[in-house]
Amino acid sequence: MDTMKIKVGVFFGGNSVEHEISVISALQAVRAMDREKYDIIPVYITRDNKYYCGEKIGDIENYSNISELLKASQQVILVKGNQRIELYKFPFGMFSNKPYDYIDIAFPIVHGTNVEDGALQGFLQYFGVPVVGSDVLASAVGMDKYVMKVLLKEEGVPVLDGLRVNIFEYENDEKAVCDKVEERFQYPVIVKPINLGSSVGIKIGHDRAGLEEALKYAFDYSTDVLIERAVTNLREINCAVLGDSEEAIPSECEEPFNSDEILSYQDKYLSTGASKGMASVKRQLPADIPADTREQIRSLAVKTFKALRCNGTVRIDFMIDGDTEEVYVNEVNTIPGSLAFYLWKASGIEYKELLTRMIQLALKRTREKNAISFEYDTNILNGFSFGGSKGGKLKGGKI
Repeated sequence: MDTMKIKVGVFFGGNSVEHEISVISALQAVRAMDREKYDIIPVYITRDNKYYCGEKIGDIENYSNISELLKASQQVILVKGNQRIELYKFPFGMFSNKPYDYIDIAFPIVHGTNVEDGALQGFLQYFGVPVVGSDVLASAVGMDKYVMKVLLKEEGVPVLDGLRVNIFEYENDEKAVCDKVEERFQYPVIVKPINLGSSVGIKIGHDRAGLEEALKYAFDYSTDVLIERAVTNLREINCAVLGDSEEAIPSECEEPFNSDEILSYQDKYLSTGASKGMASVKRQLPADIPADTREQIRSLAVKTFKALRCNGTVRIDFMIDGDTEEVYVNEVNTIPGSLAFYLWKASGIEYKELLTRMIQLALKRTREKNAISFEYDTNILNGFSFGGSKGGKLKGGKI
């Protein structure tokens, strides 16, 4: 007798500037998952955070006209079931209260603020099901470039010096902010939204006017920005890591190529085939770097992964300063575009196997959490009374 397959809910989309990239990454994964082990339930999150399921939701070709796709699909709401997420049709039917479907494990494949930053992970964690990938804290830290930098410094991981600036600070005194930047760094400088990926909102300033332009541009996408010295003789090297806090392995290294000073959103997703996501980027894989540099980067990748308490697969982006040959961690992608499957394929792990390992890691983490006690028997509510208008009292004594 066949055992029932595990139902995996793949969540994607959401209120993010990287909404479309999430759709590509998720539906790539849906196509690659092991159907002999798992039943896949694609769950599309609209930009206004509504959830939709249906036969057409899993087909990338239907996303050229999302309004028509939604008309042909079923809006659902998520309800906490007995160790699973139950999906109910919305609006509710007058006579039906049966679930539309259910999910045993949640697999968020989302990119950017409001979804990748721990918000969706926390929401899904509430339902008490295993959630694939990094948890709330690791996701939030990985998304905040400044907080990540501070934590990695404490762990002895090399990062560039950075300055964080808030939009209200800048609007209150633009000159003072620019003065502070010039006191800290020599030009050129790079300005980044503090909590976005995919190179959105990033500009290099070569002088005061360029700095002002870069700040205004970055503040269009975030209320906080990060400013660093721009490495002019730069090589970018990426390496993925797969595992958890107990054991993690690095992938092969790649060197992506850009058409400008920065590897742009267009370079990443629009240059050679948007439907392939990050797999379409122009790159050298394996990267043409010395063996000792390769091992240094792979070792730092695992150290970074464990320092941030990541889980599943994560891509760490490095910078090599060509003038000094120093290596720095630049960015951590807790849900990388295309789940970095091309890096794992180059390392001998096919996409189907990568996805299976990620799901197994989520199940393992759930077993470990279930072994921890979340209750402490104090019996504090026994005999508790607010005692009228004088506030809360315990019978026989004061609070």
